[in-house]
Amino acid sequence: MEQTLILLKPDCLKNKVAGKVIARIEDAGFEIVATKMIQLTPEVLREHYAHVADKPFYPEIEAFMSSRPVIGMVLKGDDVIQRFRDLLGPTDSRKAEAGTIRGDFGTDMMINVVHASDGPETAVIEIERFFEAGEVFDL
Repeated sequence: MEQTLILLKPDCLKNKVAGKVIARIEDAGFEIVATKMIQLTPEVLREHYAHVADKPFYPEIEAFMSSRPVIGMVLKGDDVIQRFRDLLGPTDSRKAEAGTIRGDFGTDMMINVVHASDGPETAVIEIERFFEAGEVFDL
């Protein structure tokens, strides 16, 4: 069974659609094996977004992602990374089809409701970044 990290972003909580997103996760058959609310610090954000931390737009990402707490979750299931990313839709919400999470609730490239790991190696690193071993359950 594969695992993936997702973060319900500040816009998801601000717009009060977290429950709808979680319902879609459960309706799609994904198993939630960890969850917690987290206030992201500049240090964690610089590590998480290291691939763009030197870009001129990074301060906007940091300001947005630290503007309010996020909900971190670990999902488990067969091919969960790709199946969840299909349910989520493309990163740019403006290009996401209706019926996907980002198509229904997102706004643009950054304000796009949920972060999701993009591959198995990334998922392992991201899960370890946001969750201690005892916080992820083997259900």
